[in-house]
Amino acid sequence: MSGVGEMEQTVPYGEWPSPIDAGLAAAHDGQPESVDFVGDEAWWTEPRPLEGGRRTLVRRTADGTEESVLPPPWNVRSRAMEYGGHPWAGVMRPEGPLLVFVNFADQRLYVYEPAAPGDGPHPLTPLSPVGGGLRWIDPQLHIERGEVWCVLEEFTGGGPSDVRRVAVAVPLDGSAAQDRKAVRELTEARHRFVTGPRLSPDGRRAAWIAWDHPRMPWDGTELIVAEVSGDGTLREPRTVAGGPEESVPQAEWAADGSLLYACDRSGWWNLYRDGVPLCPREEEFAGPLWKVGMRWFAPLESGLIAVLHGRGASRLGILDPDRDEVVDAAGPWTEFAATLATHGSRIIAVGASPRTAHEVVELDARTGRARVIGAAHEDAVDPAHYPEPQIRTFTGPDGREIHAHLYPPHHPGHTAPDGERPPYVVWVHGGPTSRVPLVLDLEIAYFTSRGIGVVEVNYGGSTGYGREYRNRLRGQWGVVDVEDCAAVATALADEGTADPGRLAVRGGSAGGWTSAVSLTSTDVYACGTITYPVLDLKSFGSGETHDFESRYLDSLVGPYSEVPGRYAERSPVEHADRITAPFLLLQGLDDPICLPAQCERFLARLAGRRIPHAYLTFEGEGHGFRRAETMVRALEAELSLYAQVFGLNPPGIPTLELSE
Repeated sequence: MSGVGEMEQTVPYGEWPSPIDAGLAAAHDGQPESVDFVGDEAWWTEPRPLEGGRRTLVRRTADGTEESVLPPPWNVRSRAMEYGGHPWAGVMRPEGPLLVFVNFADQRLYVYEPAAPGDGPHPLTPLSPVGGGLRWIDPQLHIERGEVWCVLEEFTGGGPSDVRRVAVAVPLDGSAAQDRKAVRELTEARHRFVTGPRLSPDGRRAAWIAWDHPRMPWDGTELIVAEVSGDGTLREPRTVAGGPEESVPQAEWAADGSLLYACDRSGWWNLYRDGVPLCPREEEFAGPLWKVGMRWFAPLESGLIAVLHGRGASRLGILDPDRDEVVDAAGPWTEFAATLATHGSRIIAVGASPRTAHEVVELDARTGRARVIGAAHEDAVDPAHYPEPQIRTFTGPDGREIHAHLYPPHHPGHTAPDGERPPYVVWVHGGPTSRVPLVLDLEIAYFTSRGIGVVEVNYGGSTGYGREYRNRLRGQWGVVDVEDCAAVATALADEGTADPGRLAVRGGSAGGWTSAVSLTSTDVYACGTITYPVLDLKSFGSGETHDFESRYLDSLVGPYSEVPGRYAERSPVEHADRITAPFLLLQGLDDPICLPAQCERFLARLAGRRIPHAYLTFEGEGHGFRRAETMVRALEAELSLYAQVFGLNPPGIPTLELSE
């Protein structure tokens, strides 16, 4: 194993040789998602960066074998609300599993019987007359009704907000594949956004979540319950929880017919049963509903509840609602993704830790035993090269707390000269209503193993710390996030952890926004990497993004009709003349959320300024890079930028050509 047992060599920070190259980091990007049971078998989706970034469906058979259910080019992923969500469902029959899934390429819903693979998947829904204009998400199989219940997102015109969403039933006989009219709408209730309806155990009621512009689902949603009539429609809908300032991100029926849901009316996403709080604590039992079908809790037949919970973290536990007690699963996992499923006493989830990537975990509620059953982590290099993170809390403006994860440079065989301080990169997460988990990320290790430190900042507005912390960003996007990141970077320099002259900032999406604003409004950073960013608030909020986030700025900045000056004041595109630091701009050309046009306007405003920069675009990539070759190019370009600005000579890295 390289480095272990060898005498330490003294080499400047940023120039340590590392076995973690960009290809290795790209090959291990992504994680399992959308876990569920099909009969007794655990199933989930898994990324394939080396296969064009598709997601495949994986099953664990009775003998413990993992197998991919769908070969290339099938790609199990929905584009509903652009971020998608749970894209498949399955049941086990005597003759084998029956599956329905959304295929990314055409967004149609398909049915498939793996026991008869010669037939292949068959479409259940029609092709859209508008390109990609019929999308399906959050399917639930109802074999006895001969239907799939799900959410239909239907584009009604050419604009990103010409769209309607409604809960529907799709017949399993394939009749809707040719005739859109065969799709049955389940309710006449109309909301801008809905989740898939869940049937009560007796089949007499259904529950779903809905909200309307300008709210985002973490601002306020409504939990709706309706009666299921004899013809299968949902009648007499009524709101039973939630409201303009109460967010309900998930609801499920328990085996006894009670309705469980998460709600933040207390200031924290806690659980409730028929309106009665369960285990009230100042920690989160849910999170922001970025994707339809996310699950932070799942009831068991015994009456216990599998939960993900924590403060600034998400641990897997079992809640006894009668005793208001949670017992956490034993094991190395410190963070679990928002996907859970239960069957009998079995729970499956996706967990990770600072030493392990995300893997599929099964917990037995009777014995308390937890084990890895899928996507098992394997060390691609000697783990001595992994970073050793620290959980830190910094003090920001007005004495406010700022939460962060610090990843100092680390290499088992190399150290820096005495007295040299390392360069550091501030990583800004997207969202911005989100957070960064403390888990192994080979992209971070790519830098730390070369002698460049990383600090991930859960700035004000991040989730995981209660609604008050989340609301710090209301009206303050481009202010609080920028201040908090700068405060962390400055504190690291002041305490001697980082070199104050070699600080960088990087982020994607909303993190790209914060990075760009930081470069136009502060002098903290020597350079920055800006990836598929928001750069122009006015255009982003007036039709130049997708429908889901088209009114997000109402809360983050303020309604444009009330504060138009604020949109110009904070937009990097309006202040390109203030940039003095070199930067790298990365953009997918098929991004429907942050359009390439924003980058082009930003660069046009920069013309003649003679600021060293590079603009790399990628065909076929959207909002978030998924192809291995894209990730390799982006990561190597980022390291080359830092090398040129910080005066480093990392071995084996192609030089990024910077223009002026």
